[in-house]
Amino acid sequence: MTDKLIKIAYLYEDLMNTYGDSGDVKILSFLLKRRGYDTQVDNISLGDEFNAFDYDFVFFGGGQDFEQTVVAKDIPRHKETLEKYINAGHPMLCICGGYQFMGDYYKTNSGVTIKGLGIFPLHTIFKSDKRMIGDTKYMTEWGEVVAFENHSGQTYFDNTEKLHPLGRMIEGYGNNPQDKAEGLRYRNFIGSYSHGPLLKNVNVANAIVEMILNWHKERVTNKESITE
Repeated sequence: MTDKLIKIAYLYEDLMNTYGDSGDVKILSFLLKRRGYDTQVDNISLGDEFNAFDYDFVFFGGGQDFEQTVVAKDIPRHKETLEKYINAGHPMLCICGGYQFMGDYYKTNSGVTIKGLGIFPLHTIFKSDKRMIGDTKYMTEWGEVVAFENHSGQTYFDNTEKLHPLGRMIEGYGNNPQDKAEGLRYRNFIGSYSHGPLLKNVNVANAIVEMILNWHKERVTNKESITE
């Protein structure tokens, strides 16, 4: 394994890629190239084998209800590897539908409950009378973020001691209309409703690049020690 190749896993790229979410991966690839690294992006889709620890970064974009019901039948196979990867503090970004899948469940407009992975104590409820759409602005630990949201799913934390938002809303809705919070930050996991893509905000993109490079160095070192 070369120490100048960054491996990115894009979960269900062919199904979960609304509102240009793939731009997040393209931006990271560009910034990593400027740092002297090549990137390999693997689409992990239906039926594919996947070990999160083979990658330096995992990305999961958004999708419509139909695509989410398709993914829901396949993704439980990956719960164990994703949960261990996240809890080990390795970098992952989930946008909209991908973010929702990390929780316990998503209740659709028709009343169908889509089971999530249950990695985080949160849930999402589709509310057709309150579509949250428009430009957003919120403050994170890396400074201000400007993005775009378009969702009717309202996400609620079920354990506010364990879970902390990515940012505090200045404009827009974020997770839901009541909490004035956007997304989730847990160790080096980020969940967000921000499209546009999110990582056009270079302050956040550069922070994730640092997470990726730190984990990459650890992964390369561990691999080399095993083969010696």
